[in-house]
Amino acid sequence: MTNLTNLSPAEFRHLVRTGDFTSSTSGYCPGYTQANLVIVPQRYAYDFLLLAQRNPRPCPVLEVSDAGSRGLTNFATDVDLANDFPKYRVYRGGELSEEVTSVERLWQNDFVSFLIGCSFSFEAELLAAGIEVRHITEGVNVPMYNTNLPLQGAGALHGNMVVSMQPIPASQVAKAVEVTAAMPRVHGAPIHVGDPASLGIKDLFQPDYGDPVTIKDGELPVFWPCGVTPQNAIMQSKLPLVITHAPGHMLITDVLNADLKGNG
Repeated sequence: MTNLTNLSPAEFRHLVRTGDFTSSTSGYCPGYTQANLVIVPQRYAYDFLLLAQRNPRPCPVLEVSDAGSRGLTNFATDVDLANDFPKYRVYRGGELSEEVTSVERLWQNDFVSFLIGCSFSFEAELLAAGIEVRHITEGVNVPMYNTNLPLQGAGALHGNMVVSMQPIPASQVAKAVEVTAAMPRVHGAPIHVGDPASLGIKDLFQPDYGDPVTIKDGELPVFWPCGVTPQNAIMQSKLPLVITHAPGHMLITDVLNADLKGNG
């Protein structure tokens, strides 16, 4: 495989598009925004947009495509939404039907695509602040968990929030909050620190999505709202057909993380 260290986002997307990269995108093209994906038929697009507007922490919308378009206007130019995510999940009737590396054969002219902010975008900021990102260190996907926190529903859509978790030394938690609070368009500050049971999480070492990571003595589990939340809503709402990214397998965009700081 091509050396991935110095690839531009466009070059990285080309590798994905040709099937030469199908793994988690965590740690690649550092400094560039990564995005989650939700694709729905146009008749459900307003409901999803309203769900995101009512739940901006787990579902921060970065961009919405035109109906039927596989391209974007703002976050990437040379992009094919049917092929540029390393893995996709296809849900039918709320059930996970298949996981594939391309959805070109499934594409419909009424599909509307939503790019959702991703916590991978603030990993480089945490690292720059001297905070270890454990799943990068261990070479695995970030652990993600379903919670008991209900979303504010919209039309046909309802569900619970999904969170991602980073173990962070107690002495660095305040710094992690400060760093991520500056990036509300990619989930912002943590939603909870320290007590997984209060979120309905029974076992940190059995995540609902992604992989478990080591938690060392003196570290606290820190939880952020997660862009996998729409997948929980899709399963609970049982829409006939929805396509998402596979957790951890994001689109790497042309936009710098620094450009997402603040609310602009």
